[in-house]
Amino acid sequence: MPTLAAQMYTLRDYTKTPADIKSTLRRVKKIGYNAVQLSALGKIDPHELAAILKGEGLTCCATHTSLDRMQNQTQAVIDEHLLWDCQLTAIGGFSPPSDKTPVTQQTWLDFAHQYNDLAKKFAASGLRLGYHNHSHELAHFNGQTALQILLENFDPSIWMEIDVYWITHGGGDPVQWINRCATRLPAIHFKDMAITLARKQFMAEVGEGNLNWPGILIAAKQAGTQWFIVEQDECYRDPFLSLQTSFEHLRDWGVKA
Repeated sequence: MPTLAAQMYTLRDYTKTPADIKSTLRRVKKIGYNAVQLSALGKIDPHELAAILKGEGLTCCATHTSLDRMQNQTQAVIDEHLLWDCQLTAIGGFSPPSDKTPVTQQTWLDFAHQYNDLAKKFAASGLRLGYHNHSHELAHFNGQTALQILLENFDPSIWMEIDVYWITHGGGDPVQWINRCATRLPAIHFKDMAITLARKQFMAEVGEGNLNWPGILIAAKQAGTQWFIVEQDECYRDPFLSLQTSFEHLRDWGVKA
């Protein structure tokens, strides 16, 4: 059965110092989460972070790591994840350079090949590299979305971290994309999409918007997903309350903590 986790990016304003990180992780545990995805933390010694996680009884199910650190601090990244007993990391996405060079299908192919080469540097470590999408990967190039180009050209060892909100934001169907990524989807990002009377979309707590959660949950379970990671990039209430609201809905739907 998949297990719930909290994406710490949601609480980035509360993780700027080691003391902040410790108190915030304690509050996450108190909500009921037993696992977290580490992201956007302030400076902290990896050993101290490992001790905090152990002390609070929290599993580090995954992380987000910058492409620069993966490329230039490879061994340090590996050592940190071994220390945290974490086997999954991902970049938050690839944004093509915003200069005058046109973005083409080849831009995405080149990135896929470069990321494949990078993944080889981690192959013997047990740490798997992944890719998290936003909505710009659903732009079309010669009849294919950028995300399709990546999926078809990434080495099979590279896992996909589908974000159901951003797939919907790009006009895609989360269930369809979960099905496409089956067998390489160990973790998935959950957030909801709601709408105002002024027709403005906004991020909402899971169960507070309009996404097809019955379909998403069935597809993710069938895909063998291990971690349902709750994230809300922008919260319109206290972010701890947002994480709690999403947690309670998912728990009520039968997802275990």
